[in-house]
Amino acid sequence: MVFKGIDFETYLKQYPSRDGYFGKYGGAYISDELKKAMEEITEAYFTIAKSSKFVGELRRIRREFQGRPTPISYLERLSTSIGNVQLYVKREDLNHTGAHKLNHCMGEALLAKYMGKKKVIAETGAGQHGVALATAAAYFGLECDIYMGAVDIKKQAPNVARMKILGANVIEVTEGLQTLKEAVDAAFEAYAQDYKNCIYCIGSVVGPHPFPLMVRDFQHVVGEEAREQFIGMTGELPDAIVACVGGGSNAAGFFSGFLNDPVDIYGIEPLGRGPKLGDHAASLQYGEEGVMHGFNSVMLKDENGDPAPVYSVSSGLDYPSSGPEHAFLRDLGRVQYDVIDDEETIDAFYKLSRMEGIIPALESAHAVAYGIKLAQRMGRGSVLINLSGRGDKDMDYVIEKYGIR
Repeated sequence: MVFKGIDFETYLKQYPSRDGYFGKYGGAYISDELKKAMEEITEAYFTIAKSSKFVGELRRIRREFQGRPTPISYLERLSTSIGNVQLYVKREDLNHTGAHKLNHCMGEALLAKYMGKKKVIAETGAGQHGVALATAAAYFGLECDIYMGAVDIKKQAPNVARMKILGANVIEVTEGLQTLKEAVDAAFEAYAQDYKNCIYCIGSVVGPHPFPLMVRDFQHVVGEEAREQFIGMTGELPDAIVACVGGGSNAAGFFSGFLNDPVDIYGIEPLGRGPKLGDHAASLQYGEEGVMHGFNSVMLKDENGDPAPVYSVSSGLDYPSSGPEHAFLRDLGRVQYDVIDDEETIDAFYKLSRMEGIIPALESAHAVAYGIKLAQRMGRGSVLINLSGRGDKDMDYVIEKYGIR
């Protein structure tokens, strides 16, 4: 499939470029010292991680430890309540640790092991990446430091407890808004001081090259499985696919399986309380080009041109930028990006729970909410939603803030 001059049959081999760019987005805007660390990771990724030994071990881990492949579930009652559009979900909530994050964490930790590193360092917002990396570190016998904003620690207490039980050192970040951006800042600072002994395992398709490439490639298994499974279930491709987008790791992996197909693709950002700056985290909808955390993409900026304060009911989506590949796909028009607000998210959270017996993560509930709206608009056809995580981590927060509906 050729779309606006891009041959999507070979897209995954062509993008990013050798220096990490998706069009004008991406790259590595970092200090000379950190460039050495990134070059080491890039070299290791293209040698070690592409070897048959590495790939074979990762496939075994996915099968025997993670429980892959995760299934697709048909949402019969929810579909019937809407009309003639059939809704399906890819069940990443059934991946070990309860979200898609383990897909790249096991890959990154396995790479760290092959590189002889003793520690993994990361940031986390909703805590799912932190739990996944703590799990991977325990599996491979590595030390693990997780940086997390004080606000998110309070919102995501169950995941904080899980990280500690798994042996991770959870480091509270109290600077700024005390959420995901500040956690990334602190984690990068720690990594710069000790990169020879550890590896930074970033939690999304963001950061300097090669992270957007590595994380997308490790998450590609989601889209690859989903495409094969959906055709096996229905005999055809879905008419549309939907995933939530913060940094964008679940969406990048999911979308990558369908980019070369005649399928409408939707990435959904958090509108939060509304379009006013500071009330949302919809960078692809309202942002402009800018550099942060070592990569060029689109970002929400304040009056000084710095990353703006952001908000979302979901801790995993409250980031003032998005992965460079998402900015590229937006500009091409291959993926349509839209928004869902907090109220729609909470409604979808309860609707999926009550009608299908699946409690979604608040991040995933954004995609579910949009999938429902899209189905109502389409009138007929099929929609496949990436259910990127389960909602155990969010239940206390939802009940405290919104009550039982």
